[in-house]
Amino acid sequence: MFILAAFSPAEAQKKVSFRASDGLMVTADEYFLTDSLPWILMFHQSASSRGEFREIAPKLTRLGYNGLAVDLRHGREMNFINNETNQAALKNNYSVSMKDARHDINAAINWVAGRSELPYILFGSSFSASLAMIAAKENSLPNAVIAFSPGEFFGHPEIVKNAVRNLDIPVFIAATKQEFPYVTELSSGIGLDNKTIFTPSEITGTHGARALWESEEGSQEYWLSLLIFLNRINN
Repeated sequence: MFILAAFSPAEAQKKVSFRASDGLMVTADEYFLTDSLPWILMFHQSASSRGEFREIAPKLTRLGYNGLAVDLRHGREMNFINNETNQAALKNNYSVSMKDARHDINAAINWVAGRSELPYILFGSSFSASLAMIAAKENSLPNAVIAFSPGEFFGHPEIVKNAVRNLDIPVFIAATKQEFPYVTELSSGIGLDNKTIFTPSEITGTHGARALWESEEGSQEYWLSLLIFLNRINN
């Protein structure tokens, strides 16, 4: 319990919105502390929402980050939080494919870049972990990526592998035991000096960012590995 006991109660969040490049209004929860701190941008897994990070985001703020948990258009609901970007997309006839959620990720990057000149961290879960790594390759300001259970979710078997080849910033990849060989191959083009791949030592593990929820077996081991990574990139 020593890891999670260090965290204080949840910070209050504020709902914000901004437009993607194709015009869709994107909803997110902002966890803001001060302009002097960097940002972590958080993206959920399939059939989920920004509610996936209701427990995670406040803990990250306690580590010295502002947070932005984003509703991607490919999603539904998590922790009783409806995905408002998905609802807006369906209402206005926008595509809600996994691939098109890249517009929402880029919109979040642009929103944060308009508020801060500090480098930021992209944190993705499942399909959005793959999109986050791709976005990090395409943008100049991210200084790290946190990718929980990335994969080839977009049709061709090596789209992500090829897109993230030679990604030259620190990348933390979390995987279940079953996912470990797969994500190792997926990230084989990322240099060993930039890459940390974590899988639990004793348990199977949990797919996606929900591995950090207190209710999930092994969550403290995930947190410890992530904390070590964050400490390393900040020193």
